[in-house]
Amino acid sequence: MPISFSGNGLLLDIEGTTSPIAFVYEVMFPYARRELDAYLETHWNDDATRNACEAIARDAGAKSLEAWCGKDSAKEKRARVAGEVRRLMDGDIKATGLKELQGLIWKEGFESGEMRARVYDDVVPALQGWCEAGRDIRIYSSGSVAAQKLFFGHSEAGDLLHFFKGYYDTKTGPKKEAGSYEKIAADFEMKSEDILFLSDSADELNAAREAGMATGLCVRPGNPPAPDGHGHPALTSFEQVKLA
Repeated sequence: MPISFSGNGLLLDIEGTTSPIAFVYEVMFPYARRELDAYLETHWNDDATRNACEAIARDAGAKSLEAWCGKDSAKEKRARVAGEVRRLMDGDIKATGLKELQGLIWKEGFESGEMRARVYDDVVPALQGWCEAGRDIRIYSSGSVAAQKLFFGHSEAGDLLHFFKGYYDTKTGPKKEAGSYEKIAADFEMKSEDILFLSDSADELNAAREAGMATGLCVRPGNPPAPDGHGHPALTSFEQVKLA
């Protein structure tokens, strides 16, 4: 159904909203899993890799990577990190450290040209129209901000980064908690009701609505069915967002 929206802010999820879920699960995740061991061995001493591994250790409940691994050799530490990464990926857990490391691995895939992000056909025309109308468009995804920029900077439709004024990830807060959306609205410097959040997740939309945002449920091919009575306007294309 069409969504009439008179506010100035648009906040978009990625997976199942701007991009097919299949691309994430059939291309991006397998790439990260395949390249994980080689990446850790090659980049183990890089600052960015160490920071991501420290975050993985903290997510696992340890104070630091050293506290988590004890007197393990570098090879054993890499194996512990890789094992935890695979466990988190198997459980589809949106942990901050995991997302940081995945982003680093994906960077090589996107920059080499091996991966090109897929976006739905209606996305680019909508972004163009919203920008021409002076709307402020931003992204909120469980993937790291760095990964988000890689994704939209290396899409099959070209570099789309110029459409977006901001990016948020789990460092802002969990996507199913209203407080995260309150923080985002403050960063937009807008009232929550002046922001429309589009996502394929009813739980995320519930949190955004609790924070006062307008919401729209994206019903895309391959998305899981939404729960009955979710109460959010549903749309199958960004063309259904009508700016008032």
